[in-house]
Amino acid sequence: MAGKPPTSDPVQDAPDVAAPQHAAAGLPAVAHSLRMAHQQMGVRRTALTLLKVNQKDGFDCPGCAWPEGDKRHAAEFCENGAKAVAEEATLRRVTPEFFAAHPVADLADRSGYWLGQQGRLTQPMHLAEGSDAYEPVTWERAFDIIAEELHALDTPDEAVFYTSGRTSNEAAFLYQLFAREFGTNNLPDCSNMCHESSGSALTETIGIGKGSVLLEDLHKADLIIVAGQNPGTNHPRMLSALEKAKSGGAKIITINPLPEAGMERFKNPQNARGLSGVGTPLTDLFLQIRLGGDQALFRALNRRILETEGALDTAFIAEHTHGFEDFEHTARTADWDETLRATGLAREDIERALEMILASRRTIVCWAMGLTQHKHAVPTIREVVNFLLLRGNIGRPGAGVCPVRGHSNVQGDRTMGIFERPAPAFLDALQKEFDFTPPREHGLDVVRAIRALRDGEAKVFFAMGGNFVSATPDTDVTEAAVRRARLTVHVSTKLNRSHAVTGARALILPTLGRTERDRQDGGDQFVTVEDSMGMVHASRGRLRPASPHLLSETAIVCRLARRTLGPTSTTPWEDFEKDYGTIRDRIARVIPGFEDFNTRVARPGGFTLPHAPRDERRFPTATGKANFTAADIEYPRAPEGRLLLQTLRSHDQYNTTIYGLDDRYRGIKNGRRVVLVNPEDAAELDLADGSYADLVSEWTDGSERRADGFRVVHYPTARGCAAAYYPETNVLVPLDHTADTSNTPASKSLVIRVEPTRPA
Repeated sequence: MAGKPPTSDPVQDAPDVAAPQHAAAGLPAVAHSLRMAHQQMGVRRTALTLLKVNQKDGFDCPGCAWPEGDKRHAAEFCENGAKAVAEEATLRRVTPEFFAAHPVADLADRSGYWLGQQGRLTQPMHLAEGSDAYEPVTWERAFDIIAEELHALDTPDEAVFYTSGRTSNEAAFLYQLFAREFGTNNLPDCSNMCHESSGSALTETIGIGKGSVLLEDLHKADLIIVAGQNPGTNHPRMLSALEKAKSGGAKIITINPLPEAGMERFKNPQNARGLSGVGTPLTDLFLQIRLGGDQALFRALNRRILETEGALDTAFIAEHTHGFEDFEHTARTADWDETLRATGLAREDIERALEMILASRRTIVCWAMGLTQHKHAVPTIREVVNFLLLRGNIGRPGAGVCPVRGHSNVQGDRTMGIFERPAPAFLDALQKEFDFTPPREHGLDVVRAIRALRDGEAKVFFAMGGNFVSATPDTDVTEAAVRRARLTVHVSTKLNRSHAVTGARALILPTLGRTERDRQDGGDQFVTVEDSMGMVHASRGRLRPASPHLLSETAIVCRLARRTLGPTSTTPWEDFEKDYGTIRDRIARVIPGFEDFNTRVARPGGFTLPHAPRDERRFPTATGKANFTAADIEYPRAPEGRLLLQTLRSHDQYNTTIYGLDDRYRGIKNGRRVVLVNPEDAAELDLADGSYADLVSEWTDGSERRADGFRVVHYPTARGCAAAYYPETNVLVPLDHTADTSNTPASKSLVIRVEPTRPA
């Protein structure tokens, strides 16, 4: 039997703390996965569901976007994947009676953990203007309400259509089509907050904003550099790929302010070595870098490569690159004193990394939010590209750029056109295929959408999935902005904080999950997703839907479009709802790489999208070549008595979804309001382990933001650096503190002071 949801909200600011662990996964991960699955699903449902996760005839995990190999284990999921599936396939239900018992004010006082644990939404719910509680509403009336508000706008650009990463290719394609037929490019998405910096840098330098490696490239690499990423918690199945690379002789350099258990030793639960407790050491060299020092590190390495005779791939540089001379001039000015100051590293460690780099013919650099969420994130990633270009490590098997995307299908959504700045060629293709004139003016990204809501320039906010107010920066400003809207709409599977932060009117539209059977008038349907490495494959749910009142995301978009656009739209929305194959036929005619989509995706495992730099060493940039770039070195500086703070996830968390209150690998149990501080820094600041403090971020305009009541944990972070979980610390990140070019919130380099609040 499944367990019941918590009735009371557990205290989260009084955790138990033990020493951090030095290995990830193994039997504890198996036990933890099964325990949480049984609590949510029961024994039989757990077995039936988990054995279909990431299988060729099953459904894609709703968690991370890490790819699967051709040969798959019967248990092709990780601990956090099991948690994600368990919460979606849970037997717990949120009914209209629940909303009657919990007015919006009560929901607003609950933690994100408590809200998520209540279970699956079962019926459309409406919060009428002036009402204090959601009430059930029919689907027809819900679509009428949305259409009424959209038609009342002075311009289509007063509507914002946000997207989370879990939306399928089919739903995402129709969603952007509807928004553009309505007349706006206001299509912000979660990419704006995570890998937008990667896309900006890669588009400029190699001509495509995606990674250039496939899973098999990791297995062929001589050297893998993992920078600003914690696979053990955020992409656990990546550890299996790293283990396989190690067995093939690869070396691994880890660059991170925090030591992470998964990168120290991996106990693979799918083999005897892992289950026996021995495991595989992964990291050969750990560079414990100061927050934001990555650009300086790669610049120093690039200078040393330039100075090493025979280190350059001169033929590749001459034939395939542009801008080498300007880059070389700038790189040769790299200063050791500044490098050591920016990175906090010892020179001998950097020289050791250089030795490993020069010994490698095939090098991959993987990264995630630790590189993308800084003010200077885009020049940092461009410097990584410089590093790879110098030795010809793009377009070579076993080498390349590998931004590791977080949410399942976040990359596919962008491929399908979920982007506020669409390419003219994409709009031309839409216009030709659907016989309407799409808007050409760029729309709003996430940060600009919040500003528009704040300033009364946007009045309807529609979210296809996600937890917008918890995922975004500047919590107080964001929540006040959302509350100014005329209407807020959330397409969701479960409760979250965003349902309690509403416009004058609000709707919750419950949708099918990945695990559930999607039966339409045309029969059982499947959807498709794109993983972090450009593989497209089918996803087929098997479970009975959590409620007979659920609609698929695709059906919701189709019905909304028919009700809003009416007879002026010649798009066959009703046909699309009946048969998703008809959607894929249209995608095939609009988006390059999807030719013969239905036939190719029917093959087990799907197909690989083309990638010109990887496949042909062809770089579709403005120069027609891969571009070296030159930029001044930037890194964050903290005044005396201050620390640099990064926001991060706990192990019992995926994005803003809180599965539990433990961070097992870091030794945190039963709590989330903690701040990890180096013991030497703590001694200088008089912060005793176990004491409590408020975190105050400081800004050059003299403003401050505060997050209260954090337990101080002495932890082996890099000197001068601290860490704490989001979304609790999103309040510390001003709306305007964003990366240059990409406008991504810069949540990994906050200058804070730590104010003690009470003795230990």
